[in-house]
Amino acid sequence: MKFKFSGELQALINKAQSGQIEDVDYIMSQLTTESSLAMTRYVDFALSLVEPDSKGFERIRYYLFNGTLIQRNYASLYLNRLGIWKPVKDAFEQGLIDEIQAYSR
Repeated sequence: MKFKFSGELQALINKAQSGQIEDVDYIMSQLTTESSLAMTRYVDFALSLVEPDSKGFERIRYYLFNGTLIQRNYASLYLNRLGIWKPVKDAFEQGLIDEIQAYSR
């Protein structure tokens, strides 16, 4: 069965599957204080498609330490789901994410 996604979600999926640095930058740029709930869900789903062995993975890790609060939170969520705890623990100890975010999946 083939799913039909909204244009916004499909664009994010395409970028996530490409997994390049600029694609992750685009995805993360969608996370702002004005982002709709739908957009945050789209971003969360798209990030889950970024392969751990891609340049995009390293870029997500970069956002854990250098992004805005919402970007750091989504980077933390991505890494937690992959079971990559060390950078998340480091970000927590540096005060970049809170305890709830550090341990959420």
